[in-house]
Amino acid sequence: MIDTLALDLAPVVAEQPDPVLFATISGAHLYGFPSRDSDVDLRGVHLLPVADLVGLREPEETRSRIWDRDGVEMDLVTHDLRKFVRLMLRRNGYVLEQLLSPLVVHTTDAHRELAALAPGVLTVHHAHHYRGFANTQWRLFEKTGELKPLLYTFRVLLTGIHLMRSGQLQAHLPTLLGEVEAPGYVADLIAAKAEQEHGAADVGHARVQTDVERLHAVLDEAQTASALPDAPSVHDALHDLVVRIRLQG
Repeated sequence: MIDTLALDLAPVVAEQPDPVLFATISGAHLYGFPSRDSDVDLRGVHLLPVADLVGLREPEETRSRIWDRDGVEMDLVTHDLRKFVRLMLRRNGYVLEQLLSPLVVHTTDAHRELAALAPGVLTVHHAHHYRGFANTQWRLFEKTGELKPLLYTFRVLLTGIHLMRSGQLQAHLPTLLGEVEAPGYVADLIAAKAEQEHGAADVGHARVQTDVERLHAVLDEAQTASALPDAPSVHDALHDLVVRIRLQG
């Protein structure tokens, strides 16, 4: 299994064409169920120069690249600061998980400012994000029978429930198992996933379906009872941050 803390990823950041405000590790390493052959998902924000935004050419707001580095598959996706902040304001839990990932490859003052504003973006409507993500992964599991989409299904449902109840974003599945009531076999599924990225899920479909449906109901109840606000409270602060960082270059 890849030791993400031992990887020197600074050269990856340094070779990007524009300044990188932050880069973190996402995916299975963040979620707590990497396999021996898992790739490394790098996610972050780059800063386009003002000239790229005011000219006639379409700006390269999202950059993605997949390559092999020392036998490890690397998957890098970065968004320009403005696009990333807009995604933050659209009840997108995925980008917030990247922003707040504890697996930090590269950071700046701008990264820390964004992270400090993240709680003001969280709303009760983030439940829709996690509900939809779970449905997508469940359909993939039903199609393939693979363990990976099943673990993703459980992970996003538990993240959504925990967020609605606590107002805190937690993406690490082993940690979530201690915070939210979940089927006991999920820990065994995590252990199985460590051995093979695309292995089959050795668990009865009917049993799993019942448990997933129950967690959907728990997420619905948690959303109804949540103390999270209806809308973000930091839109103006994020706007000011984007303008200031952009003009500073």
